[in-house]
Amino acid sequence: MNLTLLIAAAGSFMVFFVPPVIGLILYIAILAWYPSYLSLQIGTIDFTVCRIIILAIYANLFFCTDLPKHYKPILLDKLLILYFIAQVIAGVSNTPALILLENRAGAIFDMLLPYFAVRIIITGKKQYLTLIKGILFSAVPFAILGIYQCYTGANIFGFIPGHTYIAKPRHGMYRALLTFSVSIMFGLYFAMLAPPCAALFHSVNKNKKLYGFAILIMLIGVLSSMSSGPMLSALLSIMFILAYKYRKNWKLAVIAVIIFFGSIEIISNRHFYDVFGRFTFDNRTAWYRSKLIDVALFEGGMKSHWLTGFGLNDPGWSDRIDKRGHTDLVNHYLLILSRYGIVGLLPFMAIITVALKMLHRAFQSAMLDSDRWLIWCLAAALFGLLTSLTTVSLFGPPKTILYLLFAFCSITPLIVKQANYNILLHTQLISKMTDSNYSILPSS
Repeated sequence: MNLTLLIAAAGSFMVFFVPPVIGLILYIAILAWYPSYLSLQIGTIDFTVCRIIILAIYANLFFCTDLPKHYKPILLDKLLILYFIAQVIAGVSNTPALILLENRAGAIFDMLLPYFAVRIIITGKKQYLTLIKGILFSAVPFAILGIYQCYTGANIFGFIPGHTYIAKPRHGMYRALLTFSVSIMFGLYFAMLAPPCAALFHSVNKNKKLYGFAILIMLIGVLSSMSSGPMLSALLSIMFILAYKYRKNWKLAVIAVIIFFGSIEIISNRHFYDVFGRFTFDNRTAWYRSKLIDVALFEGGMKSHWLTGFGLNDPGWSDRIDKRGHTDLVNHYLLILSRYGIVGLLPFMAIITVALKMLHRAFQSAMLDSDRWLIWCLAAALFGLLTSLTTVSLFGPPKTILYLLFAFCSITPLIVKQANYNILLHTQLISKMTDSNYSILPSS
């Protein structure tokens, strides 16, 4: 507790002496570098270091800057608040009041506050690039420590009081996790943040090789988790990024994918998601994931609970799967459906839809190729992540990062608008300078 209090106090103090975007980088770095299970209990709420620092960030914003005055709400902001309210409404019908209050209070700190911090602080491309640079170079040494644990099994964070998480062996290596409770979340941390950082390739003129090497280290950090979910997310993101040059053929790609999956459904006696489970590290866990989908959606698992879900209670599906005694909800969409029913799932899907639409509109209106590349890399992160969420549910730092990614999506139209305005302004200036009435050159 003393160490947690010391780091929280030091981090909160630093926030007041650095630009807000640097404070945001500090917050995202500590998400990974300090275990979230070490917290200070105040009342019924567990305050992690990051929960304390996010309060300091807001105190700095409101008392030391005028940034909140420039904030304007958009549809995505309203949907996020609606999603939070929908969870509360669903929870009222199936969760004890005190438990629901504690759970939703945590969601305010881990979902709403980080999202709106990005919305307020990042006001243009310069701040966004500063943010992803900071994320990149705070994540690289963390990834190196993960690679070390993958090879040796040793955890450099093992000295922290209360640390009990041990890397498990798999195929002759160790599943790195460092400060995370499970290796899957450790790998997802890098899989979610590496693609947006790839925007630096086209957005900066110097040190491109250095940025490329740093991103490679992050991707190796994904591999060090020895987990299929993060690797799937990273692989799909890489494939999406590589398709940038061929993006005009996206309709053909979509048709090909539909035909491919449709053929599997027709030819095979299994669903396509069950077939692809054979390519994971552990066929048993892959079978569980596909069976979970079948039980929940097609075999009556949600019967009588479609509207508001089961709350925070176990839905009892394990009896129909592997008799393990509890239902491991390794599918983020099913996790939301199980807890909050359609009432909770629909707003979440609406958030995803609006975020992707914002990316698409910003991409279509961008005049600079560097802006289109930046948007494409962010879309790649979501493409990989949202697909992999069918095999893993988020908790801990990756859950917060999901909402940070949504916030990144929300600022892309502003980035494009500013860049387009500068281009048009420059074009008009050149036009006036060459016009005979405004020319600064002597006429012939």
